[in-house]
Amino acid sequence: MVGVLGLSADRPVAAETSTTVINEGGPAGFVAIAKVSGLFDPVLTDFVSTSIDEANAEGAVGLILQTDSTGVVVDDATFAALLVKMRASKVPVDVWVGPSGSSLTGTAAQLVGAAQQVGVAPGSRLGDAGEPVVGGLDTARLAPITDRTVNAQEAADLGISTVDAPTVGDFLINLPGVTTVERTAENGETRREPLTQVRFGQLSLVSNLMHTVASPAVAYLLLTVGVALIIFELFTAGVGVAGVVGAGSFILAGYGLWVLPTRWWALALFALAMFAFAVDVQTGVPRVWTGIGVVAFAVCSFTLYDGFSLSWITLLVGIVGVMLAFIGGMPSMVRTRFSTPTIGREWMIGELGRAVTAVAPDGVVQIRDALWRATTNRATPIEELDRVRVVSIDGLVLEVEPESGGARDYRDRSGRRGRGEGSEATEEGTDDGPSTPSGAGTEPTG
Repeated sequence: MVGVLGLSADRPVAAETSTTVINEGGPAGFVAIAKVSGLFDPVLTDFVSTSIDEANAEGAVGLILQTDSTGVVVDDATFAALLVKMRASKVPVDVWVGPSGSSLTGTAAQLVGAAQQVGVAPGSRLGDAGEPVVGGLDTARLAPITDRTVNAQEAADLGISTVDAPTVGDFLINLPGVTTVERTAENGETRREPLTQVRFGQLSLVSNLMHTVASPAVAYLLLTVGVALIIFELFTAGVGVAGVVGAGSFILAGYGLWVLPTRWWALALFALAMFAFAVDVQTGVPRVWTGIGVVAFAVCSFTLYDGFSLSWITLLVGIVGVMLAFIGGMPSMVRTRFSTPTIGREWMIGELGRAVTAVAPDGVVQIRDALWRATTNRATPIEELDRVRVVSIDGLVLEVEPESGGARDYRDRSGRRGRGEGSEATEEGTDDGPSTPSGAGTEPTG
């Protein structure tokens, strides 16, 4: 993006009555402004490095890093290489901490030690830089903020900031090499505006996505949502939208956790929690495993990252959301999806249907448009879409067999009466025992 940056955008457009050119005769050129927000991960570090290379290749007057960062997650050697490139750049690399409310803290604050000019917007914080990761930085700037943070006024008093910079425009016009002009408005007010063009740069769409998922809160929530949706999909027939979204979230979370300083044993607690929740979802009733899951997930949430802590809002969303899903939502879903009224189900004995998934030995079948969890004790598994016959019912689970190859027709299993050799009873009743051969002279009990 190329444009001309003014200082008082919220004021009425002024009529030009007089013009004074500052640095008259100097080259106008352009100043590049790169928006640097979030943790310094591989994506953001590469973006800043590329911005420096492009500014030098295209002959920019200067490069301003508009920063709002709370730390670095790349290794010290990678970040040190970036600081060395800033120092060695032929184009001055300047750092502005803004807009108001921004911060430049942690190891990322060492950028001011490699910058030519530094500005801090009112309401922003700078500091907690720690020990320099590379030599050659401006120790006079870094020493006062090694283990504390300062505001804009304190930064100016300590000599850390070199330019008065309430806005990026104010910071820009005071940089060496920037051509400016003074304009007088109709009300007599004068202001300075840059003649030097400004180019704004930011991460591309894909790079911004990868940079976003590498933030602690987003990676944590993606991991939680992704695994929860995958578990949900395991208790439904087939693969649906929930499974696809869950898998995508899990993959993105994996990248974020790989970039961030994640504790492996916290991930082990997360796996234990999800397994514990799944056990009780299978039964349809929260029990002791649910309690184990809640404790393990809570401990994981508070200890997942080394050196970074999640906000209480993120923790609240994650922990409460998981409890609602696994204690109330999923068990109810399983009971509703795989259950029918408990009275009068004897009619299902011998009923024909089809296998929605392979039953080998467990799966899902459809009987009269209703889905049931099913199992078979036959050696040959039942393939998907094969016809099945209901043999018996055990709670909410049907025992089924292939339609062809069954030993007998179970629809005449109960309430039978001998009616001569080769004949079968036609009366339906309860499943109390095997049928009586014709001519035996006896009746089923019950």
